[in-house]
Amino acid sequence: MTTLDFVARHPVRVLGAFSALIAAVAVAVGSSASFTASSANPSNTFAAGTLSISNSKEALAVLTASGMKPGDSANGTVDVQNTGSLSGAFSLSRSNIVDSDVVNPLSAKLDLVVKDCGDFSSGAPTCDAGDPVKYTGTIAAMGSPALGTFAANEKHRYEFVVTFDSNAGNAYQGDNSSVQFDWNAS
Repeated sequence: MTTLDFVARHPVRVLGAFSALIAAVAVAVGSSASFTASSANPSNTFAAGTLSISNSKEALAVLTASGMKPGDSANGTVDVQNTGSLSGAFSLSRSNIVDSDVVNPLSAKLDLVVKDCGDFSSGAPTCDAGDPVKYTGTIAAMGSPALGTFAANEKHRYEFVVTFDSNAGNAYQGDNSSVQFDWNAS
């Protein structure tokens, strides 16, 4: 019996033997020896920082004035601190304006100037004429003036001066206005 006769009579056996031979060659070629190496950096940890604000008059008014007549002014100061561990861009805004007269709102006749008297890095700051003005305009028109970036634990003193517009007429007699000032950081 020749090889061709065997293949012709037993094709399944020949195909099985041929498949086994191909698998053996593939294993021999695929198992060539080589070098390997690895390195690891275990225990990577992460923690979020904090951004928080405190002010020296928390839940209190920065300034109050009563019995004002056109041209009168009142002032007050507040210390604002970044009590977090991260730097933050600080701003000031106003909210909750309540005017007793909605036709002639007193908040539109109260001119406000907010000055940054400086930080506490070299002692308590004093509020002087040359301090940078962060906002000037009426309480009603106030948006969200930027105060700058505060580093962690940085603290600034701000002076608020409100002046009753000297051109306000009789329509404002007996009126009241209240506002909330909000310190924000991001």
